[in-house]
Amino acid sequence: MTISVGDKLPAATFKEKTADGPVEITTEQLFSGKKVVLFAVPGAFTPTCSLNHLPGYLENRDAILARGIDDIAVVAVNDLHVMGAWATASGGMGKIHFLSDWNAAFTKALGMDIDLSAGTLGLRSKRYSMLVEDGVVKSLNVEESPGQATVSGAAAMLEQI
Repeated sequence: MTISVGDKLPAATFKEKTADGPVEITTEQLFSGKKVVLFAVPGAFTPTCSLNHLPGYLENRDAILARGIDDIAVVAVNDLHVMGAWATASGGMGKIHFLSDWNAAFTKALGMDIDLSAGTLGLRSKRYSMLVEDGVVKSLNVEESPGQATVSGAAAMLEQI
């Protein structure tokens, strides 16, 4: 079953590489009592993710936060070292959370998993964005194709907050 607007996010634990080293962060820590923009990508360093989706959120970070958003996070089915390298390479380290859903537990619990084996990526996350308030999904934008980043992009999210 796919998560919908009005649903509470499932409990999950992510791994994140920070300037101080690896940490674990739970959905409770990230979303409780906060307004958070969460977006998901099929894979760190992949073309659409690195050239279109992530840059939009980094470029619009201040505008998003200025609208009352407490935090921004990106999640992918990648290990924490890949996500940490992507955070560093993109200039996003310390600006947004780069969450590793290393075993796809969160992605599967949301019903957002997709099999991209034909493209050699294997089990990954669909591309989406959501506005989450106190752990509850307030808006959800899922791309029809993993190669697109329009309805889930930062410009679309800015129109919703």
